[in-house]
Amino acid sequence: MRIDVITLFPRMFTGPFEESIIKRAIDAGLVEIVLHNLRDWGIGKHRTVDDCPHGGGPGMVLMCEPLFAAVEAVKGEAEVPVVLLSPQGRLFTQKVAREFAAYDRMILICGHYEGVDERVCEHLVTDEISIGDYVLTGGELPAMVVIDAVVRLIPGVLGAKESAFEDSHTGGLLEYPQYTRPASFRGWEVPEVLLSGHHAEIARWRRRQSIIRTFKRRPDLLAKADLTAEEREFVSKLTEGGML
Repeated sequence: MRIDVITLFPRMFTGPFEESIIKRAIDAGLVEIVLHNLRDWGIGKHRTVDDCPHGGGPGMVLMCEPLFAAVEAVKGEAEVPVVLLSPQGRLFTQKVAREFAAYDRMILICGHYEGVDERVCEHLVTDEISIGDYVLTGGELPAMVVIDAVVRLIPGVLGAKESAFEDSHTGGLLEYPQYTRPASFRGWEVPEVLLSGHHAEIARWRRRQSIIRTFKRRPDLLAKADLTAEEREFVSKLTEGGML
């Protein structure tokens, strides 16, 4: 997979992409991340990329000319998804990450200032993504979040094939509690079922714990979670207060 990032601050990406899973994925040739400085397509001798908004108002707006020129130069004749990181976009979720992970290539545009010229949204980008209902100084950090979430879903990136499928939010539930050695620490014991070696019982316990944890911490997720009829009945009992 190739991910092109158009940004005003390419050096922000240097550290995060030189560590951990993303670096290993790059070194293994599973993903290629290419950074492009938007100012390379800026206008005039000062490489201008922003201007005051028509109609007045505070702040600056990224101009359409540099953005169109950058995207068109980067993608060439290919049909490539172009994603704008914007607080006005659809919410980034694990489902969206899986959607993006299926692409062979994508372009991310890091928004900045008061936003981008609306003609970019209408005629250039194919999607707009927000990572949450809060304001950041630019789209660079959201781009890093999207890349991290997407890259780890690419086949071969994670060591254990099951890892990406047992994370929180996969299947609409939070992940079950995890334990490691020692089995007893300061009088706090690892649940006995996890030491039993009975894989079916362990799987059943973990599934129930995922549902309970989601019910306690993110009950809003349960309405859309992929649950069986038996599990829906279990949630009903949790709601009635009879199971906790």
